[in-house]
Amino acid sequence: MSLTQRSHSESYWGNSGQNGHTGNGIGSKLDSFMDKRELPMYKDKPYSYAASRRNKPFYRWWRVISGATLVLLGLAYWFGLFAPVAVQPTARGATKSAWNWLSRQEVSVDWDDRREKVKEAFMLSWDGYEKYAWGNDVYHPNSKEGIQMTSKGLGWIIVDALDTLMIMNLTSRLSHAREWMSTSLDYSQDHEVNTFETTIRMLGGLLSAHYLSTAFPDMAPLTDDDQGAPGEDLYLEKAADLADRILGAFNSESGVPYASVNLKTSEGKTSHVDAGASSTAEAASLQLEFKYLAMLTGEKNFWDKAEKVMQVIDDNGMEDGLLPIFIYATTGTFRGENIRLGSRGDSYYEYLIKQYLQTSEEEPVYQDMWNQSLAGVRKHLITYSTESHFTVLGERPDGLGGKLYPKMDHLVCFMPGTIALGATGGLTVEEAKRVGKWGEKEEDEMNLAIELTKTCWGMYKVTATGLAPEIAHFQIEDPAHMESDGILASKEMTDDPDAKWRQDYIIKANDHHNLQRPETVETLFYMWRITGNVMYREWGWEMFESFVKYTAADEGAGFTSLASVVEIPPMLRDNMESFWLAETLKYFYLLFSPNDLLPLDSIVINTEAHIFPRFKLARGLKTGWERKPRDALGSIIPPAKTEQKENEKLSVPAGKIHTIKVEEAGQIPLVADGTL
Repeated sequence: MSLTQRSHSESYWGNSGQNGHTGNGIGSKLDSFMDKRELPMYKDKPYSYAASRRNKPFYRWWRVISGATLVLLGLAYWFGLFAPVAVQPTARGATKSAWNWLSRQEVSVDWDDRREKVKEAFMLSWDGYEKYAWGNDVYHPNSKEGIQMTSKGLGWIIVDALDTLMIMNLTSRLSHAREWMSTSLDYSQDHEVNTFETTIRMLGGLLSAHYLSTAFPDMAPLTDDDQGAPGEDLYLEKAADLADRILGAFNSESGVPYASVNLKTSEGKTSHVDAGASSTAEAASLQLEFKYLAMLTGEKNFWDKAEKVMQVIDDNGMEDGLLPIFIYATTGTFRGENIRLGSRGDSYYEYLIKQYLQTSEEEPVYQDMWNQSLAGVRKHLITYSTESHFTVLGERPDGLGGKLYPKMDHLVCFMPGTIALGATGGLTVEEAKRVGKWGEKEEDEMNLAIELTKTCWGMYKVTATGLAPEIAHFQIEDPAHMESDGILASKEMTDDPDAKWRQDYIIKANDHHNLQRPETVETLFYMWRITGNVMYREWGWEMFESFVKYTAADEGAGFTSLASVVEIPPMLRDNMESFWLAETLKYFYLLFSPNDLLPLDSIVINTEAHIFPRFKLARGLKTGWERKPRDALGSIIPPAKTEQKENEKLSVPAGKIHTIKVEEAGQIPLVADGTL
């Protein structure tokens, strides 16, 4: 990504679309439902990009207007009118016959039928893209146009959605996607791309497609990828080619990847913002993809490059396993003290436990790191709202010694599901108890997951549309009541529009928008699979109904993000994110599917919802590093001090040997396998 592109990547969203269709008619295709080259937004960066522009009146009396400008600007700022502008609202309450299921009272729940509704929403989205923007990387469903990010395109939407097409058994659409890939997808382009986004979406999508097409041949079966067919290895060949090009991003002085990479030259580029630092989440969320590719190809270089990043990060010895959100690729050291699990921090933590599970629990160093970080989250970041005691996972912009801010990006809502996954390893709670993998620690973690899930659900329930804002703030005590001060039980979320619990949520003017994000339904999927509580399915269905009711573009062109979730009818933006197809609808579909479809204890899912298998260490692949000794706070013990401790233990006279306690040693002892 060039300097010009990165510097304009946000302003692009305020200037890209054309006037959308704003009439009340939904159009014939929607009626049948249910019966500039710029980068798309980054997955882990919640900024407020403006919606599609609309026609504005032109005034000739510019002198009069200029005289009133200062007053108007002041009023606009005061009332939050600098929040993103949107196309004229479309009334979504007036639906035609095909949408009547939205208002029908179900006599009994048919989860197979609900799953089919999700599939139909995906088909509507895909078909709109196929009709109006086929092969383009960006799709604007209201203006019905597409845009390429590069001269030839990267397959941003097509590749990201491959495995969803397979899981939903959409064979003809998958065949069209493969045809485009085999004839048009070429990564040899002199263009800079974001290392992280290209890895999780494109490389992850290709690897997931390879896995599903080989391990589950009955999923959207095509003869093109049958064993012995000319296109048998299309997905893997494209993945290996792309990975070779991305690999240059890791060629920094420290081994931490550069923020961007040129696909033609494989040359890494420092970030053009943030003083050249890479995002911590971006640098440390490439490991599942490159390690799986190393297992498939036997090319250990993929493994070594990805693994080195984890060692460099861990060797910083950050207190309680909580990391600042920026890291320099040049030095491998952190920039600033801002600690959060929202944008730029999130998937680092997600990939800790998932790396442990990916290699069938044969790399305990990552479980160790996960346990340390989760304990740090509970110690420093968990607090409670004032009225209803909802569990809040806050931020510390000024480091662990600074003030706790009760702010939660929607991105943070990946965390409850990940906590549940870490507690059971993908087993159900009952299975974990039966095989002896359940104790007080797991019980406490599951309770935390349950309460955080409820908080995330409240972000949907509190708005007029039933859809979450990009960011929510909370009312908390001052000083904040921390988990160590005593866990507080949350109160019930009633449907009363005047209920006091709603006052705990604060949605600011610039945070009203909804970008079709998947994190909450992702968590609901994990919570349903692991706990078996049907409540999580019901919450998911309510969310899906709201998406269908309020985000459909006109004339069956797909679905779009919203400028505001707090008003009805909502204001529409003009963009359909690739992760709407790759993640959000996929998780809805899996939530309503039988549990034996992709069982959790046999797979790991990357941060873009791409499916990888778990595997045993083989082909010379192994953990190539160890954690440095830590003290009780997790800080690294200097080598000289460690050697002194060892010498003291060795020099104890015979008959005077005694057991060194943790308090005396000043560190947590390591057991044989390296765990704490």
